[in-house]
Amino acid sequence: MLAALVCCATPALASLPPPGPPAIVAQIDHGHFDAARAAIANALAQPGLTPEAREALQFQRERMHRILLDFTLTATEAKARIRKQIPDLTDAEFARWDQAGLLEHMVIDGRTLYFNRAPSNLYRLSAEARARRAVQAPITDGPNETLNDHHRAALREALASGQTGVLPMRVRVTQTVTVNPDAVPSGETLKAWIPYPRAIPGQQDDIRLVASTPAGARVAPTDTLQRTAYMEAPATAGQPTVFKLTYELTLRAQYHPVDPDKVVPATITPELAPFVSERAPHIVFTDDLRAFSRKVVGDEKNPYRIAQKLFIAVDRIPWAGAREYSTISNISDYTLHAGHGDCGEQTLLLLTLLRLNGIPARWQSGWMFSEGKYNNIHDWGQLYLAPYGWMPVDVTFGQLEPTAGDDPRLQWFYLGGLDAYRIAFNDDYSRPFVPAKQYPRSETVDSQRGEVEWRGGNLYFDQWDYDFDWQFLHGRNDK
Repeated sequence: MLAALVCCATPALASLPPPGPPAIVAQIDHGHFDAARAAIANALAQPGLTPEAREALQFQRERMHRILLDFTLTATEAKARIRKQIPDLTDAEFARWDQAGLLEHMVIDGRTLYFNRAPSNLYRLSAEARARRAVQAPITDGPNETLNDHHRAALREALASGQTGVLPMRVRVTQTVTVNPDAVPSGETLKAWIPYPRAIPGQQDDIRLVASTPAGARVAPTDTLQRTAYMEAPATAGQPTVFKLTYELTLRAQYHPVDPDKVVPATITPELAPFVSERAPHIVFTDDLRAFSRKVVGDEKNPYRIAQKLFIAVDRIPWAGAREYSTISNISDYTLHAGHGDCGEQTLLLLTLLRLNGIPARWQSGWMFSEGKYNNIHDWGQLYLAPYGWMPVDVTFGQLEPTAGDDPRLQWFYLGGLDAYRIAFNDDYSRPFVPAKQYPRSETVDSQRGEVEWRGGNLYFDQWDYDFDWQFLHGRNDK
């Protein structure tokens, strides 16, 4: 076993770009890229520019590059993809679905470009489009998004034992980052950060680094909110550079029984204050969000019932594959208006709404998997309810559907409960790595796939790949 080398450098915000000038951010959001490039060039030429301002401007230039990697399809190409499943698609149908907001696109300098995943997302957003497919196939989700024996066992064991963390299982995980051959010149040092589990009482603990390639991975301190293991390796001409990390940990399901009538507004202590506050750019109490909250919450005063109403409202927003988070200037606002969102987008919207209503809420994310072949990156959150304290919430998994004979509390399992089949790397979003990255990250919000850079800059997602493999060592008591 290789010992973890704990890195003790002071966290820095260098890898998290400061917000750009609002006018330039707005130009990019509205697709005026040529004007934004000119404004950026003019601003960079001004004397006395601070390093922070320069970095913010340079990242807005990078943001346009990343948007263009996400939005590559012309209308003709988007139609061609849809016709693979709907061969007799008409132009009128396409235009109608497009005008209804079911096909995400941007008009960039007068040219309409569709999001790469818009054609596949269409079938998640439109029952009509699903029904038009020549070959019908179910829209599949993760195995724990449907009520199963694991949920039943977690609730049953929590109620019987009085413990909120139950059904422990031991797993071994290997995560890999593989950098493309010749992504950097031969002999240059590649630096990689691979996500690493946080120690969280009642959720996951007894974390042990088993091995790393290269050896000697530097694991960030336990209090690092976005925890990683750091490695370096030289690039070799014509060959991929592989970074690999293997670790073990014990995971637990959670269930927190809540009596709504006992829930009272939380006393906002200094420790809780950050979790009822705005945190620009992605948690901002906009006018539209306030209006949405008033419509959903109405006159309700009980924090738990407010949370239920908001949970239902955000759960109704359909899941769809997302563009890269670093390209979005305000994720909660985007999700409110887009009419769809993936797990992180839905979670940030819910966190913002909870905070707006005085309910402390915070981020959590990592990786989920199953006893089969399924695995995926995933985001969820936590909320604080007095007198109970912090508890998990997964609005993407939403309400479950109990059958005859089930405990009716299973409906709300994911408002206060969590399955054990997930590993949390992050207890907040957009927090610095230890050791700090020199260049802005590929993923400026989350941290699940990894990050890579060299002395010449950051390597974006199109220059490397990632993998996640797991095996159960013992546990998995679902009965």
